[in-house]
Amino acid sequence: MRLIGAGALALTLSVAASACSSGGASASAASTGSKASSTPLYLLSSEGYDAAECAAFQKATGIVCKLSDNSTGPTLARIQATRANPQWGVVWTDGSAPYAALDREGMLLRHFEPTTGKLTPAGQRLVPADGSYIPTGLTVSGAFMYNAATVKNPPRTWADLLSPQWRGKIEMNNPAVDGPTYPMLAGLFASLGGVAKGEAFLTRLKANGLKVSSNNAFTDLLAGKISIALGQNSDGVGALDQGKKLGIIYPTPSPALPSTMAIDGRAAPAEIAVAKKFADFVYSPAGQAVMHRGDPFGDSNFIPIIVGTPARPHVPPLNSIQFIFPNPYVWGPREPAINSWFNANIGG
Repeated sequence: MRLIGAGALALTLSVAASACSSGGASASAASTGSKASSTPLYLLSSEGYDAAECAAFQKATGIVCKLSDNSTGPTLARIQATRANPQWGVVWTDGSAPYAALDREGMLLRHFEPTTGKLTPAGQRLVPADGSYIPTGLTVSGAFMYNAATVKNPPRTWADLLSPQWRGKIEMNNPAVDGPTYPMLAGLFASLGGVAKGEAFLTRLKANGLKVSSNNAFTDLLAGKISIALGQNSDGVGALDQGKKLGIIYPTPSPALPSTMAIDGRAAPAEIAVAKKFADFVYSPAGQAVMHRGDPFGDSNFIPIIVGTPARPHVPPLNSIQFIFPNPYVWGPREPAINSWFNANIGG
């Protein structure tokens, strides 16, 4: 997840540009005996390691990588706003439901899968039947993260969140802005038996004092403003790496949150060729190493789905979590309506 303002975005792109110097890229391309494409890669992304990946790809291939980094909501909104004249080659964010919706609209390249890395069984489960999007890692979107210094008996189930002892002490992000939050809702709603039951649960949670952040609930947790943050576990894992006194509960079920990329299926052949090279690079050992180290206190704390990629410290083993994988082709089209309901009834 990447929540970033305009100033931070300019700094990120400046760092990426200096890291992607044309001299280093040309030397790398020459050393591999390959001729760099004159077609640039246009990358839209909300992943914390995207600037590092962009720089490493340009250095390895000589292909100019032009990154636009923003949070997931604005990134996906930009795709829709420019659909008549797409301004991207690859999009890379958290979640798969938005990609299923884009696939149904005929916007994505189908029947492509990188061949530079072998997917684990968990990774294979995340690949759509038509190959329209590409999973790159796995996290939990609905972890319960809490202040271990003050919370000695944390909630362990979704139902526990309704206890009066947590009144006014729980916070989550707004799904219209934060990429991991809608997948959390989709997984929760699916586990409860559908949209109506999910909305009823959230209504009860709001009555128990649920707070909604337009920025980042996890920041409020670290600041001591709340006791429990509901969100992507990679934030909590990164805090553990920094020595924070924090606890993480993985409820049953825990909504799965893959990091996902897709290629513009309506792009020119040269742009599609460059986009495929980027996907191949991400799946390669070199690209996986960048994902692993590029955002060490955030998105790099994913469960690997490429064979041979190590997990960072404090990342839970895959078999220790009881995941739920909501069907993205069912829940993707429901996202606008659910987000609209959420803003009208929960986030206001």
